[in-house]
Amino acid sequence: MSVAGLILAAGQASRFGSDKRQAILPDGRTMLEAVLTRYAEVFDTLWLVIPPDDAFGKSLADMHGAYAIVNAQADLGMGHSLACGVQALMSQADVSGVVVGLADMPAVASQTLQDLKHTLMGRGQPVVPVYQGKLGQPRGLPRAWFEALSKLSGDQGARQLLDWRQALAVHVNDPGVLQDADTPEDLARLRL
Repeated sequence: MSVAGLILAAGQASRFGSDKRQAILPDGRTMLEAVLTRYAEVFDTLWLVIPPDDAFGKSLADMHGAYAIVNAQADLGMGHSLACGVQALMSQADVSGVVVGLADMPAVASQTLQDLKHTLMGRGQPVVPVYQGKLGQPRGLPRAWFEALSKLSGDQGARQLLDWRQALAVHVNDPGVLQDADTPEDLARLRL
């Protein structure tokens, strides 16, 4: 059995003002490329939820050996993107859990992803990274949650289904789990 990586990259980026996935980081890579590279280092199978007609996302998925999942209704929110991704994972009998990441969080450390993956595999219950007492992203869910996740909609993600404060806390020394880039100012403040 394995834990898959699932990156949600079908958002509208309305607060950013442009496709933030294509924003260039200090090392010259795009934000989405940095996220995909990090996850590809850790997960045997990697899935990327993208909006329709997304040649950029599809190209990067192909480059990193990720499966691209087109969310035809990406405008319905993150919950719908998560449902779309989990629906694709449900057909994979060997996938026992998933770590769900966000395309606008390029500062999450590889060690954090490893810790979440191994804890999820060993415990079979929802896991959340905690940095200095604050719940972060990405988050892990066992296969037992897939059916309920596949029915999500709206913009709240899995918090519609569970209280993350009750999940298994994985304490990390990684401020990246709290750093997303919703605006250009957020991107400028990222510690990569």
